[in-house]
Amino acid sequence: MSNPLHRRRVARRSGFTILELLIVIGILLAIGSLVLVNVLGASEKADVQLTRVQLKTFEDALDRFRVEMKRFPTEEEGLAVLWSKEAIANDEDKAKYGEPYLKEPKPKDTWGSEWIFRAPSTIIEGQNYDIISIGPDKQEGTEDDITNHDGRREQADGEFSDFSGGSSGGSSGGASGGASGG
Repeated sequence: MSNPLHRRRVARRSGFTILELLIVIGILLAIGSLVLVNVLGASEKADVQLTRVQLKTFEDALDRFRVEMKRFPTEEEGLAVLWSKEAIANDEDKAKYGEPYLKEPKPKDTWGSEWIFRAPSTIIEGQNYDIISIGPDKQEGTEDDITNHDGRREQADGEFSDFSGGSSGGSSGGASGGASGG
């Protein structure tokens, strides 16, 4: 004859206890959150890099605009002149306008906010323009703002460096701020 206590003990041991299941679920959640944090961090870095590439594209297009039009766009014209002749107010300048300087319109940054274009620069005195993305927080003047001047920012003494040809080049300088133009 079999012992009923022995049968009960065997039946209880055939599955996992609730405590064991909770421990396994907790471990899986912890591992999942670590992976998620790392993936999200990489995504944020990629968005910032994409925005910097777009800023460089704008700078190159603005240089081509300047060569052809003999001036930079006004603040009222904004960056829209790089993809649309209609953004130019002056009929004489419209006649000089060749093909668009950008193949596709880019009125908004990676986070869906309009680009800010200022001419002349309000970030660095003597520069021709500022191009600003207000960043993921969508608030102007915060630490996450990205500008065309960021690559040339602050040396060890806290002063801005200007290694791109000074104010005649129009694309060197500092931080954030701005009136929209896109």
